[in-house]
Order: sequence, then structure tokens, then C-alpha cells
Amino acid sequence: MQARMKHHQLEISQINALLHHAQVGHFATISPMGYPYVLPVHFVYYKSMIYIHGLPQGQKIDYLTQNPKVGFEVAEMVGLIYGAELAACDINTEYSSVIIQGRARVLTDRVKQHQVLHQIVAKYAPDYSSQPLPAPMVAGTAIIEITIDSCTGKYYK
Repeated sequence: MQARMKHHQLEISQINALLHHAQVGHFATISPMGYPYVLPVHFVYYKSMIYIHGLPQGQKIDYLTQNPKVGFEVAEMVGLIYGAELAACDINTEYSSVIIQGRARVLTDRVKQHQVLHQIVAKYAPDYSSQPLPAPMVAGTAIIEITIDSCTGKYYK
């Protein structure tokens, strides 16, 4: 554990709050050549899992199919903290972040896919959350479920 983590750990309630309100997460897979592949994604934290939606084909699907071990990160920058010296090296950042390691899979259960897509719509487009989801949209959307194996949160202020 990093030294700063010992004194700046987020409580589980703070981790949950950040996972619920953060707008963008970063999803990481590993390519067959061993390189990380990281992309920004919209997501929901629902029933203690992370869910991502997207096209049913592409690099992220290919990579997680070959290796289900993934990473996920969210961060929130609150602002800058200026030191007494008013010098560039005396500036810090107030932030909160969550780092997750887990295993990902593409959902095949249509009922669960609908539940997750409703959660995504409620988070990002709440004005449309009461409308039914078009069947072709659901059929053409992959839902990735991340089971969380480890989760840490830290802050600085």
C-alpha cells in the first residue's frame, strides 16, 4: 500500500458515492501483446458491480474475452491547493479516486441487460428513463459486467 493511502483512504460510503455520481470511468483491458488498453466510458455502479455499455464488437470485447482481468478507475478533481510559496512546485490537487481490479464478462441474459440499460438511462438521461427501450437497441448493445475483486479509494485535501 502506498504511504499516502494509509492516511487518505476513502471510507466505503465515500467510494460508493463516487461510483454512483462520477460521469466517466476508465476501463482497462490487456491486449494479446500484453499492452494495457484504456478507454473512457459511461458506466453505472449497480448491485455492487460496474456495468458498461457499447458496441458488441471491438477491441475491448476482444481483449476481455481473451483475458477477463480488467481495471477500472474513476476520479474527481475538486480543485487546486496553493501553498504558501505561490510557486508551481507548491501546488497540489484536491481529489478523490477509486481504483478497481476485477473480472469482466459480456452479459447474455436479456432481462439483466434491460435492467442495466434502464440504470444507465436513469443516470445519464433521466428525462427518458420512463420510456421503453427499443428492442433493436437492446439487441445491438453489449453490456459488460465487472465483478469487483479489489477496490481502493483515496483522497487528498
